[in-house]
Amino acid sequence: MEAKKLKNDHSTVAPDVLDALPHPVIMVGNGNQIVYANQSTENFLQSSLSIICKRSIDYFMPFGSPVLALVEQVRNTNSSFNEYKVDVSSPRLGKDKLVDVYASTSSAIEGAVVLQFLPRGVAEKIDRQLTHRGAARTVTGLAAMLAHEIKNPLSGIRGAAQLLEMSASDEDRSLTQLIKDETDRIVQLVDRMEVFSDDRPLEQEPVNIHAVLERVKKIASNGFAKDIVISEKYDPSLPLVKGNHDQLVQVFLNLVKNAAEVTQNKENPSIKLETGFRPGVHLSVPGANERVALPIELIVHDNGSGISEDILPYIFDPFVTTKTNGSGLGLALVAKIVGDHGGVIECDSGSTGTSFRILLPIFKDNSQKIKQGKNAGEKV
Repeated sequence: MEAKKLKNDHSTVAPDVLDALPHPVIMVGNGNQIVYANQSTENFLQSSLSIICKRSIDYFMPFGSPVLALVEQVRNTNSSFNEYKVDVSSPRLGKDKLVDVYASTSSAIEGAVVLQFLPRGVAEKIDRQLTHRGAARTVTGLAAMLAHEIKNPLSGIRGAAQLLEMSASDEDRSLTQLIKDETDRIVQLVDRMEVFSDDRPLEQEPVNIHAVLERVKKIASNGFAKDIVISEKYDPSLPLVKGNHDQLVQVFLNLVKNAAEVTQNKENPSIKLETGFRPGVHLSVPGANERVALPIELIVHDNGSGISEDILPYIFDPFVTTKTNGSGLGLALVAKIVGDHGGVIECDSGSTGTSFRILLPIFKDNSQKIKQGKNAGEKV
């Protein structure tokens, strides 16, 4: 039975509703024959509906797939089950096909099982953003505690070291200097963490994001990245973003500095700054009663050796770093600032390099516009 035939057999609008869903929905009858599939299934199974409804689910799933066992489990127990992170990759469907599968019985046809597939990429992005925000909140509480409990005793230790230095021998002065240097280093670390405990309302204004990137590029090209090729691929028609100019500069300065450090040993080190407009991305953010559109896409890409898969899921967590002398607060701070702007940040990494992708909302006052491009001017 094809999808259109099922629609004609029923007077309800259910098929139309199912076709409007962005995720594949399939009904499997006895013998695992596919008796119904919604429109989204065509892209998922890389076939037309007319072909899909002539095949069994076994034809599309890889050999030994948990999906087939799930269908039998639902049919035998007459209960609903879910299976998470199921790999349905195959030469027919393509690689990196990781999905969550929701399976339940159907009263329309005896023995039929309804399957809904949710691409895992969507769920992973949502989980990742919640994790980043949770990590930032953790550091916020820790920073407030450290500022109160550590900085005051450190001031006393440093003062005592200065007093001892006045009557110490040349040999002992090196030890008192060591004490002062180490206390100063700890104070600087706590000062960096105190940024996380700053919960004052963010001062926002319409910002030319290309002006931000050009300022970062100028700082980098005349300093830590002077021997690295920094290229750009800008969308000159981008609208303004709503944000804080100085904090956005700090975000991209951190990302570009990290990119410069991981490419310093490459034969032809390069960093690419890219902007674009990507409609269709919406996310619920703190302080908003409705889902916010995040169409402004900003990418910092380097051609370094990539980030290890073991550490990649945790790079935005505090104190996680691959640097020998790193504090592990740089990317945690980046994630916090992006979150404060109502945006999200993601990271993709492989052997050909690493890309940090930031999505931000636009400034909604359409009466204020500015020409943006490679040679953009100062902020608005």
